[in-house]
Amino acid sequence: MRAIQITEFGGPEVLTVTELPDPVAGPGHLLVDVARAGINYADTHQAENSYLSESTLPMVPGGEVVGTTPDGRRVVALVGTGGYAEKAVAPEALAWDVPDAVDDVTALGMIVQGASAWVLLRRSVHLAPGESVVVHAAAGGVGTLAVQLAKAWGAGRVIATASSKQKRDLALELGADVAIDANEPDLKDALIEANGGRRVDTVLEMTGGTVTDQSLKALAPFGRLAFYGMASRTEPSPVRPATLMSHSTTIAGMWLAHVFQLPGDVMRAALDELFGLAASGRLRVVGGGEYGLTEVRRAHEDLRARRTTGKLVLDPSR
Repeated sequence: MRAIQITEFGGPEVLTVTELPDPVAGPGHLLVDVARAGINYADTHQAENSYLSESTLPMVPGGEVVGTTPDGRRVVALVGTGGYAEKAVAPEALAWDVPDAVDDVTALGMIVQGASAWVLLRRSVHLAPGESVVVHAAAGGVGTLAVQLAKAWGAGRVIATASSKQKRDLALELGADVAIDANEPDLKDALIEANGGRRVDTVLEMTGGTVTDQSLKALAPFGRLAFYGMASRTEPSPVRPATLMSHSTTIAGMWLAHVFQLPGDVMRAALDELFGLAASGRLRVVGGGEYGLTEVRRAHEDLRARRTTGKLVLDPSR
């Protein structure tokens, strides 16, 4: 089969098209003929071995696929690695049947980005009706879905940030009440102004650096910030617990892998709701572009340069 393989860690240049033996599904696993694989920002960290879980070489990157099993099931699955290929092996417990009304891009958009937005809003910041929510990187995979979910669940004001007018216009189209430039020099004041002069209740943040610092300063008493990425690769300033207490502030971290340690099937609950909203037309995945195997380096370059919006997918047939 054709696949992308990494034999040394680094940037987009380490992604190489190669021929590999077909994978074999052992007990408790499914072989999936990959129709599309998801391309995520986390994959850029995986390629340079800077992700939360350590990578091992040689490696086929890509953590999510949608396709068919030998018995004809159409599934979307989390594979950890191996997704950038014509065939992949997935644990049965991490594969979910896709409703006929949900297309491949939507299925891939829901399994990581959609589930992340769901968990961030439901479990990390516990968004309550009427509360304000700031969605940073609102034109990205998680951001586009978080904006829509926040509105569907009764947020009082959804404030989006994005780095270009085109991306801000997209956030507004998806339901954000206001969209501001992510590069505002005084982001704290800009967020408060966007909330009608009031400090904000919740923030979903994946940029790091000064964006995190300024967002924390914009929180109202009992405000909550959920941190789920560091796209700038710049650490925020250290936070002292006494500072949290003095402002009654909560900071939550979120890595989707941890939902599988919770009682009950949280992913099943999330996907059931997300697929239902998508099938009814109340939630849409914004397609961010489709790349062939030979274009994967460009996909990673586009991600790292913040040139993308919505969900990026890989077509392993070309």
